[in-house]
Amino acid sequence: MRILVVSDVHGRAGRLYEAIEQQPTANVVLFLGDGLRQAEDAAHRYPDRTFYMVPGNCDFGAQAIPVRQETLGGKKFYFTHGHLHEVKYTLYRIEMAAREAGADIVLFGHTHTPYEEYCDGLYLFNPGSLGYDGTYGYVDVVGGGIRTAVVKL
Repeated sequence: MRILVVSDVHGRAGRLYEAIEQQPTANVVLFLGDGLRQAEDAAHRYPDRTFYMVPGNCDFGAQAIPVRQETLGGKKFYFTHGHLHEVKYTLYRIEMAAREAGADIVLFGHTHTPYEEYCDGLYLFNPGSLGYDGTYGYVDVVGGGIRTAVVKL
């Protein structure tokens, strides 16, 4: 199962569509904030994909839930934009929240910098900024395991 992970679109809807088109086998899209309106438009444009979205600190007035948990491919995903966990300063808070939730992987954005780490049974993954640097990510859940990757448009 391939899952597309996108964050920090910041108005660049064309890049979001390009990322979706580049990953035709990704039937699930996890959007990590800052460009929620563009993600909602993409969800209408691609009705064959399942979208899960959280708002970012630049999604003013958004009513979406800021932290979500979903089980996909048998793995528990904990995802949020990251600003509420202060990920620009430390990953400790988001890591502890994900561990407390029993997550297998935690996804976040906000920093605009791609990040991949595996630490004591927990994957930490930030796809970077699609809007600024043109990066997105995907998560493959295969054979009971998880593989992450960052892609540059």
